[in-house]
Order: sequence, then structure tokens, then C-alpha cells
Amino acid sequence: MEVKVVDITGKETGKTVTLADNIFGIEPNDHAIYLDVKQYLANQRQGTHKSKQRNEISGSTRKLHKQKGTGGSRKGSIKNPLFRGGGRIFGPQPRDYSFKLNKKLKSLARQSALTYKAIESNIVVLEDFSFDTPKTKNYSSLVSGLKLANTKTLLVIADANKNVYLSSRNLPKAKVITASELSTYALLNASKLLLTTSSVKTIEESFAK
Repeated sequence: MEVKVVDITGKETGKTVTLADNIFGIEPNDHAIYLDVKQYLANQRQGTHKSKQRNEISGSTRKLHKQKGTGGSRKGSIKNPLFRGGGRIFGPQPRDYSFKLNKKLKSLARQSALTYKAIESNIVVLEDFSFDTPKTKNYSSLVSGLKLANTKTLLVIADANKNVYLSSRNLPKAKVITASELSTYALLNASKLLLTTSSVKTIEESFAK
């Protein structure tokens, strides 16, 4: 699949980039995408939720009244979960929500997400660029030139570039990552995928390993 290369103003450069069919043109696997996104979201959870059980509540352990003869239910102490201020029954406890997936499945999920972007014509290839200074105005002009000012975009660059990253940080609908940080969730969370010519090569090399 051939895609025209444009500059940061949105003008065509006359160059084209061929996107590999074994990465951007496979048969998408929706279940692999589901599992990869599920793992990503699960790994974001802190799992630090905690409620106190009756043995952790401060209070007297004195038996409130005798066991039998009152006509009411038996009550061991004021820390009974049925009382206000008592311990919680089966409350949440700290736990780790993360789980593992096979590398091949994660790779298949990313390839499927990239294929969907290609099928829907939501991939824009930019020639390599950089900013002299980190300014939000620079990145804002870039997305405006591409007519994507009100669109959620994901820019994938080959290597870390502090000026480009800092320029995009204040824009709520813009995100910049390196090719090594590319994830299925990030791909699906963006409406338009912006790739630089060098990041295309880096992505293809990473999947070839």
C-alpha cells in the first residue's frame, strides 16, 4: 500500500512510502485486539482499594447482650458488620490486576490495529521534522496544516524528541510517542495516525525481529 508523504504544512512532497502488507494489510484479529486492550487497561489499575474487616475495626469486643432469651438476633460485638461503623462484609482488598499475554498475540493485535487504520485511510505519513524550541504553537500549526486541529491524533516518531513532545503536551487531542512505545490501545484511541518516514521503517524493523 502506497501513501503520499506530506510536510508539516500539509503539502505533498512528491514522495511516497510503501506500507508493508504483512503489517498494515493482514487479516485483522478482533479477539487479539480485545485481549491486548484489556491487558493495557488492567495494568493501569493500582489495585490499592481496601476496606476494613471486623477484626481491623477499633472498638470494644464486649458482647452486647446475652446469647439467648432476648427475642433478637445474637450480636458478638459492636464491630458486627450489620451495625453502622462495623466491619465490611467481603470488602475490596489490595490485589494486582495485571496479567501476561504472549508476545506473538500482542504483535498480532498491533498489526490488526495498524491494518484497521490503513483500511479506513486514517494514516498520514510526514517527512521527518524537528522543532528548534518547544512551543505549543509549533505543534498546533502542524495539526492545523494537516486540517486535524479538532481530531484526536497520535504522532509516532522514530526516536525521542524532547522539543516535539513538549510542544504537543498541552494539546488535549494530541499525543506523541516513539515507535518503541506503540501500543494497540494508543492506536485505537486516536482517530488519525501520524507517522514519520523514519518511524515507518522502525515499525517494520521491530515486527521483522
